[in-house]
Amino acid sequence: MATHDELKARKLARSNEVHRLDPKRTALLVVDMQRGFMDPDASMLVSTAWDVVPAMKKMVDFCRGVQIPVIFTEFVAAPEVPSLREDPFGPEHMVPAPGGPTGWGLRSGNCIVGTHGPESPDTIDELKPLPGELVVRGFSVDKFYGTNLDLALRGQDIRYLIITGIMADICVNATLLSATIREYRVTALTDCITTIWPDILEAVFDIWGRKFARLITSDQAIAELEEQLRLRGVSARRRSESG
Repeated sequence: MATHDELKARKLARSNEVHRLDPKRTALLVVDMQRGFMDPDASMLVSTAWDVVPAMKKMVDFCRGVQIPVIFTEFVAAPEVPSLREDPFGPEHMVPAPGGPTGWGLRSGNCIVGTHGPESPDTIDELKPLPGELVVRGFSVDKFYGTNLDLALRGQDIRYLIITGIMADICVNATLLSATIREYRVTALTDCITTIWPDILEAVFDIWGRKFARLITSDQAIAELEEQLRLRGVSARRRSESG
């Protein structure tokens, strides 16, 4: 009988095979890299988010360079769309009282539609979407729920989804699970995903890797895509020569 470690190794090998990225059917998803979560003065500052920006930007630039779609998500709130994510779990997303205090755990107007400044729902300038790139705004932690994300992916015949962003245990987790339910083959980039709590980050990585996604780094993803593109280029050239 195979040992636990042997079974785990077999599963990992099979996961790498099944999730091997096809450049023509892959999209990169950048989840919630917004001012409202990253500005130093934001009420819901995710202090670790800036740590993953360099690797994420490298991934975004690479995908743009080889015509792999880059899709951005932005969490938004509005008084007209009340939810449990605001009361009791995220009062920061609620409109503050005139002249009242704001900050962590308080009504602060964070990521409310139309808000500018530190609480803005806009993607940070360092990862600013280019004209023509899809920006999916949604009121849920699940970026598929109530949005056009699934339609946009299927319309482009996307089957492989590379996921990056914040926070690992909230919006990234909900979106990743939702993607696997819809039968997308998900690759999560461990150096492009973070949350405030290191122990929780390790826990969600462990959960994803066991059942829901393949976990690799941005360098590994780029190397895999470059290899697939190289092989396809050779194949295309050979077909052209044989024709």
